[in-house]
Amino acid sequence: MDQHGEYRPLVRLAAAVLLALMAAPAQGACRLALALALDVSSSVDEAEYALQRIGLASALDAPDIRVAILGGATGDVALAVYEWSGRFQEKLHLDWTLLRSDADITQAVAVLAGMERSTSDYPTALGSALGYGAHLLARAPACDRKVIDVSGDGINNQGFAPTLAYKHFPFEGITVNGLVILGHDPQVMAYYRREVLRGPGAFLELAQGFEDFEVAMSRKLYREINDIMLGALPLPRTRHQ
Repeated sequence: MDQHGEYRPLVRLAAAVLLALMAAPAQGACRLALALALDVSSSVDEAEYALQRIGLASALDAPDIRVAILGGATGDVALAVYEWSGRFQEKLHLDWTLLRSDADITQAVAVLAGMERSTSDYPTALGSALGYGAHLLARAPACDRKVIDVSGDGINNQGFAPTLAYKHFPFEGITVNGLVILGHDPQVMAYYRREVLRGPGAFLELAQGFEDFEVAMSRKLYREINDIMLGALPLPRTRHQ
């Protein structure tokens, strides 16, 4: 035996342990970075804004959503929330927060319940809202999935369209889902399906008016957190992918 022979079993053992550690999921890994974008354009009055604010906080606080967030075996959920209206009129209310415990979720719920609307004077600039979301996700924690969840009650009527946002902003690996609030604009559902949804598995959730926002948001969060694909958008959308 050469002078190093006695150490070879230990070296082989160390190599096996290292390979096992590399194959195992990393502690603290993130499975989903989710950016929620709320419409505060001029078509949304104060009562409707309150229904969005309270509805989002209540949806995040729901027991089944808490279980979905904390019960994932493959990693954490990171959440950010911003509001949008006219071009360059976005406001970040909750910066990237890892939801690793009930206390983390409770703190995020308190922030969302206490949001104060930044403006009510601007039109609907969806392209700008999506571009802001792309930059927000560019500095998100490293997660397996990246999703923008944009809610709104109308079509783009200021600035560049979603198509140009998808062309010029960093949307690689980002899925965009929509939550359409029906009642103000008869074109909004078709517009979101045609222009806003992006990426494999993208889907649209409907709220039957602002009074239905909390229920619709709860359904949407549950699908996004659990990565449920049933009824999702068909894949042949090469313009946005």
